[in-house]
Amino acid sequence: RFDCHPEGNASETSCLLRRCCWGVLDNTVDETVENSVGVPRCFFPKHYLGYSVQGAQSSIDRITVQLKRRTPSGIDVDVPLVQVQVLFYDRNTVRIKVLDPSVQRFSPPVPSIRDQTFSGLCEYGVNFSDADGKIRVYRFESPDIVLFQTDLSRLVFTDQFLQLSTTMPSSTVFGLGEQWGHLRRDTNWTRHVFFNRDRGPVENENLYGTHPVYLGLEQDGKGHGVFLHNSNAMEVFLQPTPAATFRATGGILDMFVFVGPSPTKVVQQLQHVVGFPAMPPYWGLGFHLCRFDYGSLNRTRFIMEKNIQAGIPLDTQWNDIDYMNDGNDFTYDPHQFRGLPEFVDELQAGGRHYVIILDPAVSGSEPAGTYPPYDRGMELDVFVKNASGSVVYGKVWNANSSVFPDFSHPRAEEYWISQFKNFHDVVPFDGAWIDMNEPSVFYNGHAGGCPEDSRLEHPPYVPGGESLSVKTLCMSDLHHISAHYDVHNIYGHLEARATYKALATIRQKRPFVISRATSPGQAAWSGHWSGDIESSWKDLRLSVPNVLSFGLYGIPLVGADICGFNSNTTVELCARWQALGAFYPFSRNHNTNDAMDQDPYSMGPVVLDAARRTLMMRYTLLPYLYTLFYRSHVLGETVARPLFMEFPQDPSTYDIDEQFLWGPGLMFNPALYENQTEVNAYVPAGVWFDLDRGTPYHHPEGRYRTFPSPLNVVNILIRGGFVVPGQEPALTTTQR
Repeated sequence: RFDCHPEGNASETSCLLRRCCWGVLDNTVDETVENSVGVPRCFFPKHYLGYSVQGAQSSIDRITVQLKRRTPSGIDVDVPLVQVQVLFYDRNTVRIKVLDPSVQRFSPPVPSIRDQTFSGLCEYGVNFSDADGKIRVYRFESPDIVLFQTDLSRLVFTDQFLQLSTTMPSSTVFGLGEQWGHLRRDTNWTRHVFFNRDRGPVENENLYGTHPVYLGLEQDGKGHGVFLHNSNAMEVFLQPTPAATFRATGGILDMFVFVGPSPTKVVQQLQHVVGFPAMPPYWGLGFHLCRFDYGSLNRTRFIMEKNIQAGIPLDTQWNDIDYMNDGNDFTYDPHQFRGLPEFVDELQAGGRHYVIILDPAVSGSEPAGTYPPYDRGMELDVFVKNASGSVVYGKVWNANSSVFPDFSHPRAEEYWISQFKNFHDVVPFDGAWIDMNEPSVFYNGHAGGCPEDSRLEHPPYVPGGESLSVKTLCMSDLHHISAHYDVHNIYGHLEARATYKALATIRQKRPFVISRATSPGQAAWSGHWSGDIESSWKDLRLSVPNVLSFGLYGIPLVGADICGFNSNTTVELCARWQALGAFYPFSRNHNTNDAMDQDPYSMGPVVLDAARRTLMMRYTLLPYLYTLFYRSHVLGETVARPLFMEFPQDPSTYDIDEQFLWGPGLMFNPALYENQTEVNAYVPAGVWFDLDRGTPYHHPEGRYRTFPSPLNVVNILIRGGFVVPGQEPALTTTQR
């Protein structure tokens, strides 16, 4: 069943008016799954004819199809004539674009995707049937396995609602984030919403980033992928057919089908489209220390020095917004953080680094002439405006009001670089942490609400059901390139790009940027951390699939707040988390302002021992980790990867998300449960060696093995036949 009435309040009458079928099934919602929506009651009949094929032309590098609307969708005003372009993008990627040929509709400018086609020998075939309007994509080596099949007669294409469904060759699906939950996605009537949102991670909710891409594994272990290039609010609906329905609230349907055939190839093919990750600086792979509200520079220095004296390897000290003066970007508190420039100089003289936080919210209420970030922004006219053309004043962490840089504006990068340079001349920071960039606003839109008469504020369908302006700008607010309705999901990406360029300009070194909001291709500018997670055993466990999922999206520099962000941790939990977090690609201990100090020194000897031992192992392995990041940068390979990436023909690996690999050669088997003393880990077929003891494990088939797991270590296995370079560890990456 494919949904013919996705908006709420469907009735038999409204369904039949759409010439669709009505049938109610009991108990179809899985109450144990929060995003389960059940079997649709109103569904397309077998011979439904929404669009009919008016004509089709084929050439060496494309198929072009003209469609005409025959049956009204009933959702919105249908586009009467639609063009579908099936482009042979390269030898292993098909691009399918669904357009309104009469109107130029919004298409996101980031990532910058090459407009190309390929006329050589492809690894895939595409069949199009004039009779039934079906497009089928398959590999030549296995033509009976259809990777992507859509029926254009069931296409919905209106101004503010677009829907296209495809069958899938199996129910083994990964991706579709950012979501907090297990690595493998449930295909039993589940909804996955894509709209960047300031929401502490909970399972099966849309969070800070948008990545409408899935990787599917077929029964023989081969992989394929599908990516929707669109920046409007979206959702993907999975059903046990198996099938996926893509919905977008604007723009066009610009879809890429990657034919693999290995899972690794799929991830690489995605990055050939959206771009490869930037190479991080070596020091960025060291250990980072932070917390929200040290309260003063003296306290920052005290905590940092105690950890260094205790033998904790530490490359980078961070400060959250408490270093700012009145919560304002590009300032520091002259009282509580007096001496900050000298402190940063001392850090750098000792081979360490300093990272500051910045929000895309510039104070809009300082006295005229006293706050250059506002004054200069007004001069350049680079702030987001409302539908009437006036600058939007919202509220974030600033004392009274906030204005928001429009990073799509032609002068925005000039503005952002100048503000970075002016502040860097005072405080010579090394990296930038960009937060609240979904963007988050403490109002729902504006202080007085959003325009009630705007279709952008009240689209005919809202993915997830929550008003789009909750805790963000109004959808009718204006950027240089379009309304916020179109730009919202790439706002953080545009800020990350401007931030990367600012750091590159003023430091003339590889930039280090960590962003909360993300979208496809953003790894060219930033990494990511998982946001405001809880200090809980559950979030400890779920941090692993989050890291692994971002690798599938082509964003390798990712980690979670070690020991958790919200609430107080415990000694055992923090010890386990320090041990796990030592092997996140991005490793940082950080927490909130109303929780206890949780750095290794403050947590006491048990956590100190776990942090010291595991971080020393990380620093020993940094040459290998750095090599993996280089291979990610130039080849698009994953850094931290799920077991199925290396062993796709072993179905036992498909549901494993509490173990992970670094590259092909190292496997980490952390203990993630309270009172756990040993770990029962799956060891795939082959030869493996215990990294600590050198014990070999050799068996022709994968099997579970039990390993002791004291609080201060993580079990690590090295795979036979692979070279893992190491070094003598030090307390910083700059020590020789």
